[in-house]
Amino acid sequence: MAFSLGTLSAYTRQQVKPLLQAAVFSAKTQQLIKSKGITLTNVKSSAAIPQFDTDAVFGTQSCSFDASGTTSFTQRTVTVGKIKVEEKLCPKDMEAYFLQEALKAGSTYEDFGNAEFQAAYLERKNLKIASQLETAIWQGDTASYSPNINKFDGLQKLIAAGSPVNANVSGYTGIATVTTLSASNIINVVKGVKNAIPAALKGMTDVVIFCGYDVYDMYVDAGVAANLFHYDFNDKSNYGGLKVPGTGIMLEAVHGLDGTGDLYAMRLSNVVEAVDLQGEEENYKMWYSEDNNDVRFRAEWKYGVNVAYTTEVVSFLAAMP
Repeated sequence: MAFSLGTLSAYTRQQVKPLLQAAVFSAKTQQLIKSKGITLTNVKSSAAIPQFDTDAVFGTQSCSFDASGTTSFTQRTVTVGKIKVEEKLCPKDMEAYFLQEALKAGSTYEDFGNAEFQAAYLERKNLKIASQLETAIWQGDTASYSPNINKFDGLQKLIAAGSPVNANVSGYTGIATVTTLSASNIINVVKGVKNAIPAALKGMTDVVIFCGYDVYDMYVDAGVAANLFHYDFNDKSNYGGLKVPGTGIMLEAVHGLDGTGDLYAMRLSNVVEAVDLQGEEENYKMWYSEDNNDVRFRAEWKYGVNVAYTTEVVSFLAAMP
């Protein structure tokens, strides 16, 4: 006697929890801007970034009043994109799959899963929004056909339209113009960006060099391979920033520059973000539509960035290998 199992399919254990998720990066650039940059609120379309400067002309003491010097006022503009994320979810579509374990009992659903499943969904959605926002902050281009970056212009486009300092010259790097980053030139590249920072900015505590994680890794690997024992190339903070040797300037890796091969130096207090409501991208509405028999998600927010003074920004434009 024996079991007759020929009509059964092989068993595959399926479970709805934990729902494993692929890695998603956060909006690190936005966090850095919020920490030391400028945030303008209640911006519905665009806002002026007021700028003023004055000089001090020394005169020789006398019995007369000899006025000298000029105070000037200018402005730049930051324009926000009007962004939304919408999705509709039909819980009945989940009934035929292992996801049914996340559904509440009954044939009528006023949500699309139990509390744990909904929390996982909303957390994941917020992470995806932050990830897309990180890329748009740098690579945004209203002329693009990509919906995830064409809602507002990003820092790369805005800086290029201004008058940044070009660090990709031998006078700063000590080597010929770089077209492609490599292990053999990356240390000179970062040194060149550091050297190109305007003298008035050196010594300020919020000056940062931004690069992609790929460039950051290349720099650390090159520093270790060069056995520059008198400098510390060990990132003890898990990509929390690395001091450029001999300075207090931090090299910060941001995912918004991944794959670009570009580096930018600027003070964080020179960067402006504009929103309508603080943290609006993290707010959402979720409701059950009786007319459509589905659950709907919506998040809406406004966001834009710019720099106040492009002349204080250093750019190094190259390509990744």
